[in-house]
Amino acid sequence: MPVWLIIILVILVIVLVIGGTIAGIYNSLVRLDERVNEAWSDITVQLKYRADLIPNVVETVKGYAKHEKETFQMVTEARSAVMGAKTVKQAAEAEKEMQTALGRIFAIAESYPELKANSNFVKLQEQLQDVEDKIQAARRFYNAGAKDLNTKIKTFPTNIINNLVGHFKKRDYFEVEETERAKIEKAPEVKF
Repeated sequence: MPVWLIIILVILVIVLVIGGTIAGIYNSLVRLDERVNEAWSDITVQLKYRADLIPNVVETVKGYAKHEKETFQMVTEARSAVMGAKTVKQAAEAEKEMQTALGRIFAIAESYPELKANSNFVKLQEQLQDVEDKIQAARRFYNAGAKDLNTKIKTFPTNIINNLVGHFKKRDYFEVEETERAKIEKAPEVKF
């Protein structure tokens, strides 16, 4: 075999290895990016489901506590903020407001034994508890995906490939202030 043919074959193998490596790295970034997109979608679905439950809770409580207009307004505004959040940071801020508003609604319910005994209210509380658990799980899944993507973007040689393509961006974590973290991570308490 002539020397020039060996050189061409070696160069071809090197190009194929480099091309395969670049394609593999790029595809792994695409998979991680899609995983984070899916996780964000899961969060928004759960937030929408909870937002759909909120008017039912408010109407049920209104029947017993008509004079609590300020609290009902707070819940309505918090619901709108959650539904209008477009970024992770906006959603985290809206979550803080929603948790405060829900806390006030359930505090009102504590003052009305008939309300606490109402089967519709009890069912709504159970549904809210369930959706809060799902929001927690979706948030953890999102943050894990964001961590994996952010790590991959920063590590060698992926960072070089990403700088060449420039397509994949660092994702924010769905975090809340430390003072609010304990309250938010604990789903609303259902007492009878």
